[in-house]
Amino acid sequence: MQSNGAGQGQESSDLSCLNSAQNGESSSAGGTHSNGLLSSTDNGNSVGTSNGSATGPGSGTSAAPTASGSEVGSLKKKKRLSQAEEDVIRLIGQHLHGLGLNQTVDLLMQESGCRLEHSSATKFRNHVMEGEWDKAENDLNELRALMHSPNAIVRMKFLLLQQKYLEYLEDGKVLEALQVLRGELTPLKYNTDRIHVLSGYLMCSHAEDLKAKAEWEGKGTVSRCRLLDKLQTYLPPSVMLPPRRLQTLLRQAVELQRDRCLYHNTKLDSSLDSVSLLLDHVCSRKQFPCYTQQILTEHCNEVWFCKFSNDGTKLATGSKDTTVIIWQVDPETHQLKLLRTLEGHAYGVSYLAWSPDDMYLIACGPDDCSELWLWNVQTGELRTKMSQSHEDSLTSVAWNPDGKRFVTGGQRGQFYQCDLDGNLLDSWEGVRVQCLWCLGDGRAVLASDTHQRIRGYNFEDLTDRNIVQEDHPIMSFTVSKNGRLALLNVATQGVHLWDLQDRVLVRKYQGVTQGFYTIHSCFGGHNEDFIASGSEDHKVYIWHRRGELPIAELTGHTRTVNCVSWNPAIPGLMASASDDGTVRVWGPAPFLDSQEADGLNENCSNMDS
Repeated sequence: MQSNGAGQGQESSDLSCLNSAQNGESSSAGGTHSNGLLSSTDNGNSVGTSNGSATGPGSGTSAAPTASGSEVGSLKKKKRLSQAEEDVIRLIGQHLHGLGLNQTVDLLMQESGCRLEHSSATKFRNHVMEGEWDKAENDLNELRALMHSPNAIVRMKFLLLQQKYLEYLEDGKVLEALQVLRGELTPLKYNTDRIHVLSGYLMCSHAEDLKAKAEWEGKGTVSRCRLLDKLQTYLPPSVMLPPRRLQTLLRQAVELQRDRCLYHNTKLDSSLDSVSLLLDHVCSRKQFPCYTQQILTEHCNEVWFCKFSNDGTKLATGSKDTTVIIWQVDPETHQLKLLRTLEGHAYGVSYLAWSPDDMYLIACGPDDCSELWLWNVQTGELRTKMSQSHEDSLTSVAWNPDGKRFVTGGQRGQFYQCDLDGNLLDSWEGVRVQCLWCLGDGRAVLASDTHQRIRGYNFEDLTDRNIVQEDHPIMSFTVSKNGRLALLNVATQGVHLWDLQDRVLVRKYQGVTQGFYTIHSCFGGHNEDFIASGSEDHKVYIWHRRGELPIAELTGHTRTVNCVSWNPAIPGLMASASDDGTVRVWGPAPFLDSQEADGLNENCSNMDS
């Protein structure tokens, strides 16, 4: 890069590009580089700059490299750097400085005519890092005129004095620390609660005790760097760049690309070391659970429900054939093997609910079933078979988060809360329940009813309130892990997403065929970014939570798909249950080569039917 003379005719406080002579000024001791930042050292000696630039006040070396007359003429003709170009140079300079490449930074600043930060900010930085607190306080007066909020000076001074106080205490200078507390911190009349906490550190018997109680790294570079990071937040970026600004911008860019990636289904790693900055982020559809890995055919009639356990190690499937089958998930291959069969559900099994600790499983039947089965999954023994009345219809169930109670109900007006032995604890009369869910607070129970709504019921104070109102029957619903969102399958309408806190309809997902069959959809994938639902057109539909159009339509079933369950522990594993008598297990494409596994060959926006 060549100097463009952008600094000519500008005031000293202007932070745009300056000429080479201005960049060469040193604002503190001889160890300061021409870019205004402290140099790194080599065996205790200050590292000089290259190309003949000055290494200290006594160097005697020319501060600028020589140039021929034609070169000088060409420099003068160069256009002035734009603000964006200046910002990029400063960001690069800051990053190189963090890597210890100070000679390179000096040359970059010299050739570009820029400097990393205002000279007053440089002095301030150096004095803080050297622990010269009185000088740092004086520097604040110079910085006051450059700040958008002069009142922030008090906060910055408080942070400086706090560090000064703690360092005195660590050094055993109790009297000096007390003077700082009484004579300097207290008169600021700022954050008195914090001053009371600081005063308590006077009782610390030794330095390690102080560091532990104050959650402080101790006197030295680490704590002073943290202090500078806090102080910088009060200064405009034109005066002093935010710490590690280039890394922050790159991390934000990577996160935005991941956020926009339709098929991204892995944990976000905030470290830049885990990605390549040379390519845009892209995930292949082949890494997504769009491919049939297994077809489970052990049921001999329609399969009405499927649900993975909370820890993801098991899958339970319920069928019209009167059985529940428990499948074990292999942690390595993700293949499912039959663990045990639970028999005797005379009306068939249309709904299943795992206890919070996965020890128990409750099975419910269709509308004309008045019984409920509570199984011990580990032993295969039936702990409770509950029936309050032969006229009941117990078609839905939900566990209380404490694992000691559950609620159950049906469309004939029953709504009970029971213990694990089936004893009735509470009941709510006249509520025709279609589907149930217990919220995480353990008090509120959500119930969809025959009035096309979801209401919240509190069994403690016996209050209820309306939360969701639809215009068509709600066939089923499920709630996100954080309790904020509800996913509804609405008759003749499809899949709707509601915000339970704001009580608003967020999104209507397109593509699915939903009549008056009970179809169960689910949240899934890492961070529950995806939504999946069965359909009466024999397909499984998958959407990204933020988009109305499906990103995948999975074919293979030959009749209505009644239920879809996404493994909560393995984001790439999903199961679907169908009237065709099978359960399909979905996973990534087999035999990915290394390049495809890295997601380099597939465009995320492609969707195969």
